[in-house]
Amino acid sequence: MISIDRLDAALLGLLTEDPRAQIMDLASRLGVARNTVQSRMRRLEENGVVVGYRPEVDLSALGLPVQAFVGAELEQGRIQDVIEDLRAVPEVLEVHTTTGREDLLIRIAAPSHEELLHVLESVLGLEGVAHTTTTLALTTPVKYRTQPLVDHITREAGHGRSAAHRGADSD
Repeated sequence: MISIDRLDAALLGLLTEDPRAQIMDLASRLGVARNTVQSRMRRLEENGVVVGYRPEVDLSALGLPVQAFVGAELEQGRIQDVIEDLRAVPEVLEVHTTTGREDLLIRIAAPSHEELLHVLESVLGLEGVAHTTTTLALTTPVKYRTQPLVDHITREAGHGRSAAHRGADSD
């Protein structure tokens, strides 16, 4: 686990808004030296905090407006096999192992309800899947985000001097 401060949080916020932002622009916006931004980015990457710079893809704009969350109850001892089979399904966006009645939570995107039904049937047909429960997403009023939590944990940890001053001292 890595400890981050307010400067790290601000840097992550800017990168979240614009993953292609240039180092000099980030330094200017943060009010710190270019070398400070470079060393912070390198530390965040090396410690696994930043794992990539991906575009945010609007699935509806790609013709995939239907999204569903599928809870899958599995036969005992089949979780790895089912996960591997799900990796081969292009409509599967993510899979989470969970506690409770269902073993997996699967997020799926499809161009229509009819196509979603075909995907759901194929998931239920996977060897090792005993039962599924599907919940349709109607809208997404809060999209996946991390920045409010990053800001919160750095506010809780930050006491005293400003992040820019603490950050400059630790590079």
